[in-house]
Formats: sequence, structure tokens, C-alpha cells
Amino acid sequence: MQSGTRKFYRIDFKGSPRHVIEEDGRWRLLEGDVFGKYTAGEEIPRDGHTLLPPVLPSKLVCIGLNYKDHAAEQNKPLPKSPLMFIKPSTSVIGPGGAIVLPKGVGRVDHEAEVGVVIGRRAHRVSEADARQYVLGLVCVNDVTARELQNTGAQYTHVKGFDTFGPIGPCVAAGIEYHAAEGVGVEGWVNGARRQTSSTAQLVFSIDYLIAYITRVMTLLPGDIIATGTPPGIGPLEEGDSVTITVAGVGELTNSVRGERP
Repeated sequence: MQSGTRKFYRIDFKGSPRHVIEEDGRWRLLEGDVFGKYTAGEEIPRDGHTLLPPVLPSKLVCIGLNYKDHAAEQNKPLPKSPLMFIKPSTSVIGPGGAIVLPKGVGRVDHEAEVGVVIGRRAHRVSEADARQYVLGLVCVNDVTARELQNTGAQYTHVKGFDTFGPIGPCVAAGIEYHAAEGVGVEGWVNGARRQTSSTAQLVFSIDYLIAYITRVMTLLPGDIIATGTPPGIGPLEEGDSVTITVAGVGELTNSVRGERP
């Protein structure tokens, strides 16, 4: 982790969801509110816990075609303003959860993305003040029914299915996403790397997106901005294992299975 970075996990602890803080490789139960005042409490073992989605967003605000090479991959011009759509909260799953391929929709793709977790209520935020509203970064897989999208269906339709919003494994606070080299992001399927890039290649920066989105809608604590995906998107099949990595955050891995009765 970068100096000053801390990670917030959400786990099943004795039958109840609890946030824990990782500092110097040690886990401590979070006492208080991860979005407000908190302290690091009892130290607990890192092993033996089920990881839950690290936050429960009211919405995931996603940005399409925000990497130049991805726009070229899709044979689409660069957008003049952010192409914004929403994934519902019901699409969210955590680490280890299964991405379910709906029957009859055809090809479904992975999309590796850097997610930005909002830390406090944000309304009409200026670009200069944007970073004050960021709790941290998270891995996002913007799973997409690509074949359905190519028929002209709207983005929220093709990206809003249940389980199409994997997030995790934690929220990493303190990452210097403003650095010139950006934040690295990769997508892997069955151990083979398909996507790799950095937020330095974004068409619209993270701070610009926060300002732009909050002129349209209020972002609430825990809401996530999915900042776009780099080139290399590809199909998922039943039995696959897909992993999204974000530098400084970690790895988000999910299985893939078909829809069952």
C-alpha cells in the first residue's frame, strides 16, 4: 500500500456485517461509522471471514467510453461530455459471488474499472473540491450484456441485470489518484490478462466526473462512480473465473455461472 493508505473491508463477523480496518497488515474491527467518526477497535484474525461488498451503494454511476483506446475498440467517437448511466443497487455482489449469465441475452462481457467511493453527501461539488468527497477506490466489474447492447438496447438495460455489479474486495483510502501515472487497472479471465491500462488514459478525470455528476444528481455516502473500462473487453462463459485488479486496492474475483431455475 502507498504510505498513508488504509483499507476498509466489510465482513460477516459472527453472523452480522461489520467493517474492519486494515493497517500494516492487521485487521481491527471498526467502531463507529466508516462514513463519519470511527476508531480501530479489537484486532481480529484476517482468515476465516466471508468478504461482503465493502459498501452498499444506493447507485453505481458508470461512465462509458472514458478510455480513448476503448472507444476505438468499439468504433465509436470520443464523447464530448461524460456518457453517464446507472447500475442499480440490486446488481451489486461482493468478492467470491457468482456472476449469473441470464438466459437468452447472448454474449456477456467483463469490464475492468476503477471505482470511486463517495464518502459524504455530494451536491454541486466543484472540481477543485472533489477529492474531499472521496472515501477511497474500489475494484468494479461493469458486466455487460454485449450482444443485447449491440441491438440498440439502452446502457442501463444491458448493464443492470442482477449480479452485473461486482465490487470489492475493499475500499482503499489515501491512494494518490492524481499522480501523473494514474492508477493501474487490469482484467483477468482464468489467469489470462485481457485488460491493462491506467486512469492516466481517462478522457474525463475522476475529479471532473465528480463535479459533472453532482450537477445532475446528489451522490450519497457509499455511492460509486465506475470511471470506465480500458481496451480488451471480452466474453464470459459459465465456469470462468474473472479477476479485476486496481493498484493499491487489491483483487476482486468472481465465478461465472448460467442462470438456474
